[in-house]
Amino acid sequence: MESLKTLFKTGNGPSSSHTMGPKRAAQIYLSRNPEARDFRVTLYGSLAATGRGHMTDRAILDVLQRAGQVEIVWKPEVTLPFHPNGMLFEAAGCTPWEVFSIGGGSLSAPGFEEEAAARVYGMTTLGEIKQWCEQNGSSYWEYVEQCEGPEIWGFIARVWETMEASVARGLEAEGTLPGGLGVRRKAADYLIRASGYSGTMRSRGMVYAYALAVAEENAAGGEIVAAPTCGSCGILPAVLHHLMQTREFHMQRLYRAIAVAGLFGNVVRTNASISGAEVGCQGEVGVACAMAAAAACQLFGGSPAQIEYAAEMGLEHHLGLTCDPVCGMVQIPCIERNAFAAARALDANTYSTFSDGIHRVSFDKVVEVMGRTGHDLPSLYKETSEGGLAKVIKPV
Repeated sequence: MESLKTLFKTGNGPSSSHTMGPKRAAQIYLSRNPEARDFRVTLYGSLAATGRGHMTDRAILDVLQRAGQVEIVWKPEVTLPFHPNGMLFEAAGCTPWEVFSIGGGSLSAPGFEEEAAARVYGMTTLGEIKQWCEQNGSSYWEYVEQCEGPEIWGFIARVWETMEASVARGLEAEGTLPGGLGVRRKAADYLIRASGYSGTMRSRGMVYAYALAVAEENAAGGEIVAAPTCGSCGILPAVLHHLMQTREFHMQRLYRAIAVAGLFGNVVRTNASISGAEVGCQGEVGVACAMAAAAACQLFGGSPAQIEYAAEMGLEHHLGLTCDPVCGMVQIPCIERNAFAAARALDANTYSTFSDGIHRVSFDKVVEVMGRTGHDLPSLYKETSEGGLAKVIKPV
């Protein structure tokens, strides 16, 4: 498995696969062809179907227009065999480059070894890792540190700083999100309303507010951390911010929880997918919920078995979740899903904490099922905006 440095990507929303990935691809193509002046970029499948709503064209133009003229060609009816998010970069006198945005801002192409040097984990399933932890009396974060080295904590500290900043900006911002759907920012209102309650109502309202804050920042094109994607970026920071606000955890304990979250996300990315265009929203919001549940359970001192159980529930109960963004924008239903999944992650942690960690369905099995379910879903439910809510909800 790759380093957590390739999972937690910092960048601007609204989509890791449709905005961050194509922008990085354009940067790489330009660096390979610095003398090129006229470009033609063809977008296929899901990238073409929802690219305008996800600002794919703007992300590419921001890079290539500095060098010359750019033509964007949209081919939503053509899906390349390797992955629904295909791109073809061409320039006069230059070698064409076919590349795929495979989720979470990562890229893949034949002969492209961008992340080969980052493969640092010897084990690729949670079952193997859990067994290693139990045999050695270790925690998941200790396995992360063993594989990544102590320098991983500096990286995770920067990840948390970005997450916290996105929460703060989102809680302060008001108004309507861009794109024409007329979606109003709600995080600040939820925060104020939650403060008027006590107990469970206050706690749950605060979690909603934090998740909305980050998801709204993402929808507005603000800087966030893909965790594991932009579309699900509000879940992990909402859970962790809430627990840090209501408990007295030390920062190092928080960093260890983020490392555990990343480990679980890495297992899914390796054995299934975190791409909404490939497996639906279960690979984005479902995986983020699992990561946040694992992080919360780690914070509260859960055993390896309890942490695995919490993550398993977080993903299992999102199986089959479709990706049907209205108008191809990461707003409806994406923003609300972040809030609900953050609350569900905390519930999964609580449920697991009451147990001894023994359960019938393993995290690895749920990952396997999620991958199969995603491939069985028709393409109209996988980030093409051709089905589900995207079919019946129209702009105001």
